[in-house]
Amino acid sequence: MNSLYTAAHQQDLSLDEFWMPFTANRQFKDRPRLLESAKGMFYTDVEGRQIIDGTSGLWCCNAGHGRQEITEAVARQLSKMDFAPTFQMGHPLPFQLAERLVDIAPEGLNRVFFTNSGSESVDTALKIALAFHRARGEGTRTRLIGRELGYHGVGFGGISVGGMVNNRKAFGVQLPGVDHLPHTLDLERNAFSRGLPKQGAELADHLERLVNLHGAENIAAVIVEPMSGSAGVILPPQGYLKRLREITEKHGILLIFDEVITGFGRVGSPFAAQRWEVIPDIMTTAKGLTNGVIPMGAVFASETIQDAFMHGPDGIIELFHGYTYSGHPVAAAAALATLDIYARDGLLTRIRELEIYWQEGLHSLKGLPHVIDIRNTGMVGAVHLASRDGAPGKRGYDVFEACFWDGLMVRNSGDIIAMAPPLIVEKSHIDQIINTLGDVIRRIA
Repeated sequence: MNSLYTAAHQQDLSLDEFWMPFTANRQFKDRPRLLESAKGMFYTDVEGRQIIDGTSGLWCCNAGHGRQEITEAVARQLSKMDFAPTFQMGHPLPFQLAERLVDIAPEGLNRVFFTNSGSESVDTALKIALAFHRARGEGTRTRLIGRELGYHGVGFGGISVGGMVNNRKAFGVQLPGVDHLPHTLDLERNAFSRGLPKQGAELADHLERLVNLHGAENIAAVIVEPMSGSAGVILPPQGYLKRLREITEKHGILLIFDEVITGFGRVGSPFAAQRWEVIPDIMTTAKGLTNGVIPMGAVFASETIQDAFMHGPDGIIELFHGYTYSGHPVAAAAALATLDIYARDGLLTRIRELEIYWQEGLHSLKGLPHVIDIRNTGMVGAVHLASRDGAPGKRGYDVFEACFWDGLMVRNSGDIIAMAPPLIVEKSHIDQIINTLGDVIRRIA
């Protein structure tokens, strides 16, 4: 029995009742990895060991951990008002937050609908897209286009347009009328690219094939992550996103960017749409919105899209959609404090100063055993390992677990090791992350 398991039971902590999400529960509970506190760039586990956070928690703690300003804002709001509905009622904070978000959003995305997670943001965006076309008298536009290896959360809408097979296969029938573009991972042509790969922009032209197959008049929206994070940091080839934008505009199809991971400074601009100069019609966000402190998401749309709904009698609800906690006052307070930190510390663009150092550190791992690709953009990186014969994903898991015990938190997506440290990262932290990962690959892979 390992020491962390013993530590858990010394705290009178049962490991049986909690059915953990996206976890091999039996494997975890045999050797649990239990975190107890966090500050800055580091977690501390129940034995007092420090673990450098190479993943911003779960792609969400962009400003690092334990930010006192957010704690104080949450406490103030809780003492003032714990909850208020936003169905036919209101309170000031979500209005203030929406205005602040529009100030940093891509040009033209000036309407904000609040949710509680990335999954809810995706389902909201899909519903808005479908309802928008119906409101304009184009009700035949019901088909949705996603992309292979895409991750768009775990709602039925998200797994339908998503393209990660393990997220779909156990749940039977999904939304009808969904098709997928091919993914952009091309190890043969683009392995070890530094930044966005040069080959593959033509993959966007597969959308024309789907238009010819289904008819533009039947397609409502295309949804893609500018960068596919959960599938293992799969990057858009240079020119790919612009080509998608051209094709969707040509055929009157809405383009949705899922920026749940790329939003709030991850790729060197507030949003990937700005860094890569492609503006979608709708954009989904969550994660970094509150620095991971309280669940919250936001869907951005243009005034033109909202205006399509603003017809009929004034007393009629225009969009029959929302969540009990949309615009929750405590979440909004956390988000406003988070935006203050981002602005004061320049975090939404800070990593441009460090991305080359990060890139060079990552690519120094080229040549280690079984490393078949390294990918990077902004403050995101992936080391792609060759699969073991008959055991896909096992090498990646072993590296992930060994990194933890060596004091580094990474994520594995199969045999891909993904990293996205908080935007407060310094060069010394990058060195620690790279050195630890390199040592583990040499020893374990």
